Amino acid sequence: MFSNYETFRERASAVQDRIAGACRQAGRNPAEVQLLAVTKTQPPAAVEYAARFGLAAVGENRVQEGVDKRAQCAAVIRWELIGHLQSNKARLAAAHFDRVQSVDNPKLLLLLERAAGELGRRLPILLQVNAGEDPDKFGVAPAEAARLLEVALSQPHLQVDGLMTIAPLTDDPAVAPRTFARLRELRDRLAAQGGVPLRDLSMGMTGDLAAAIAEGSTIVRVGTALYGARA
Repeated sequence: MFSNYETFRERASAVQDRIAGACRQAGRNPAEVQLLAVTKTQPPAAVEYAARFGLAAVGENRVQEGVDKRAQCAAVIRWELIGHLQSNKARLAAAHFDRVQSVDNPKLLLLLERAAGELGRRLPILLQVNAGEDPDKFGVAPAEAARLLEVALSQPHLQVDGLMTIAPLTDDPAVAPRTFARLRELRDRLAAQGGVPLRDLSMGMTGDLAAAIAEGSTIVRVGTALYGARA
């Protein structure tokens, strides 16, 4: 349930402590892992809280919700689209988000390229990969990721920062680590083949962020642990 800033501050500090602990376990520097506050279904104040706490960015799942919320916020913060992007919303997303994490097919790439070109900007993106091969999740199949990256790198108005995935929802504790390891291995292979760094790995949420950090995540997307359960 959405609460006041003091409650948010305590929750955010606790999440940062979890991130730091996971990094210690993995032998990583906590500065390498960004906490992305997921503000979907939350009021504009949720974004203000994140900015006040010093977080660099917030994540929204729906284009129109993010556009409307951004118009109501005075906070200086980056806005990232983390939910599935439909083709007919590509131009709106390119105009109002600082980065799109959910690019998963060539048609969407070309639509974002055209929109970014018309807007005179270079749009940062992540390629979403269905690393867990979950039929209920969006994302390019791992076997097709190299071709999607090739298309993406040929677009002058798109900047490919890395890859994103969502682990399958299951009671099996081995699935999330396996999914995250697969994305990291794919990233390493694609980066070597393409001669590009693909620095960011957006993987891990409230329930599985430690497993994601152990496998190299640089962005964890957290909503529930910051704002409470959604109504």
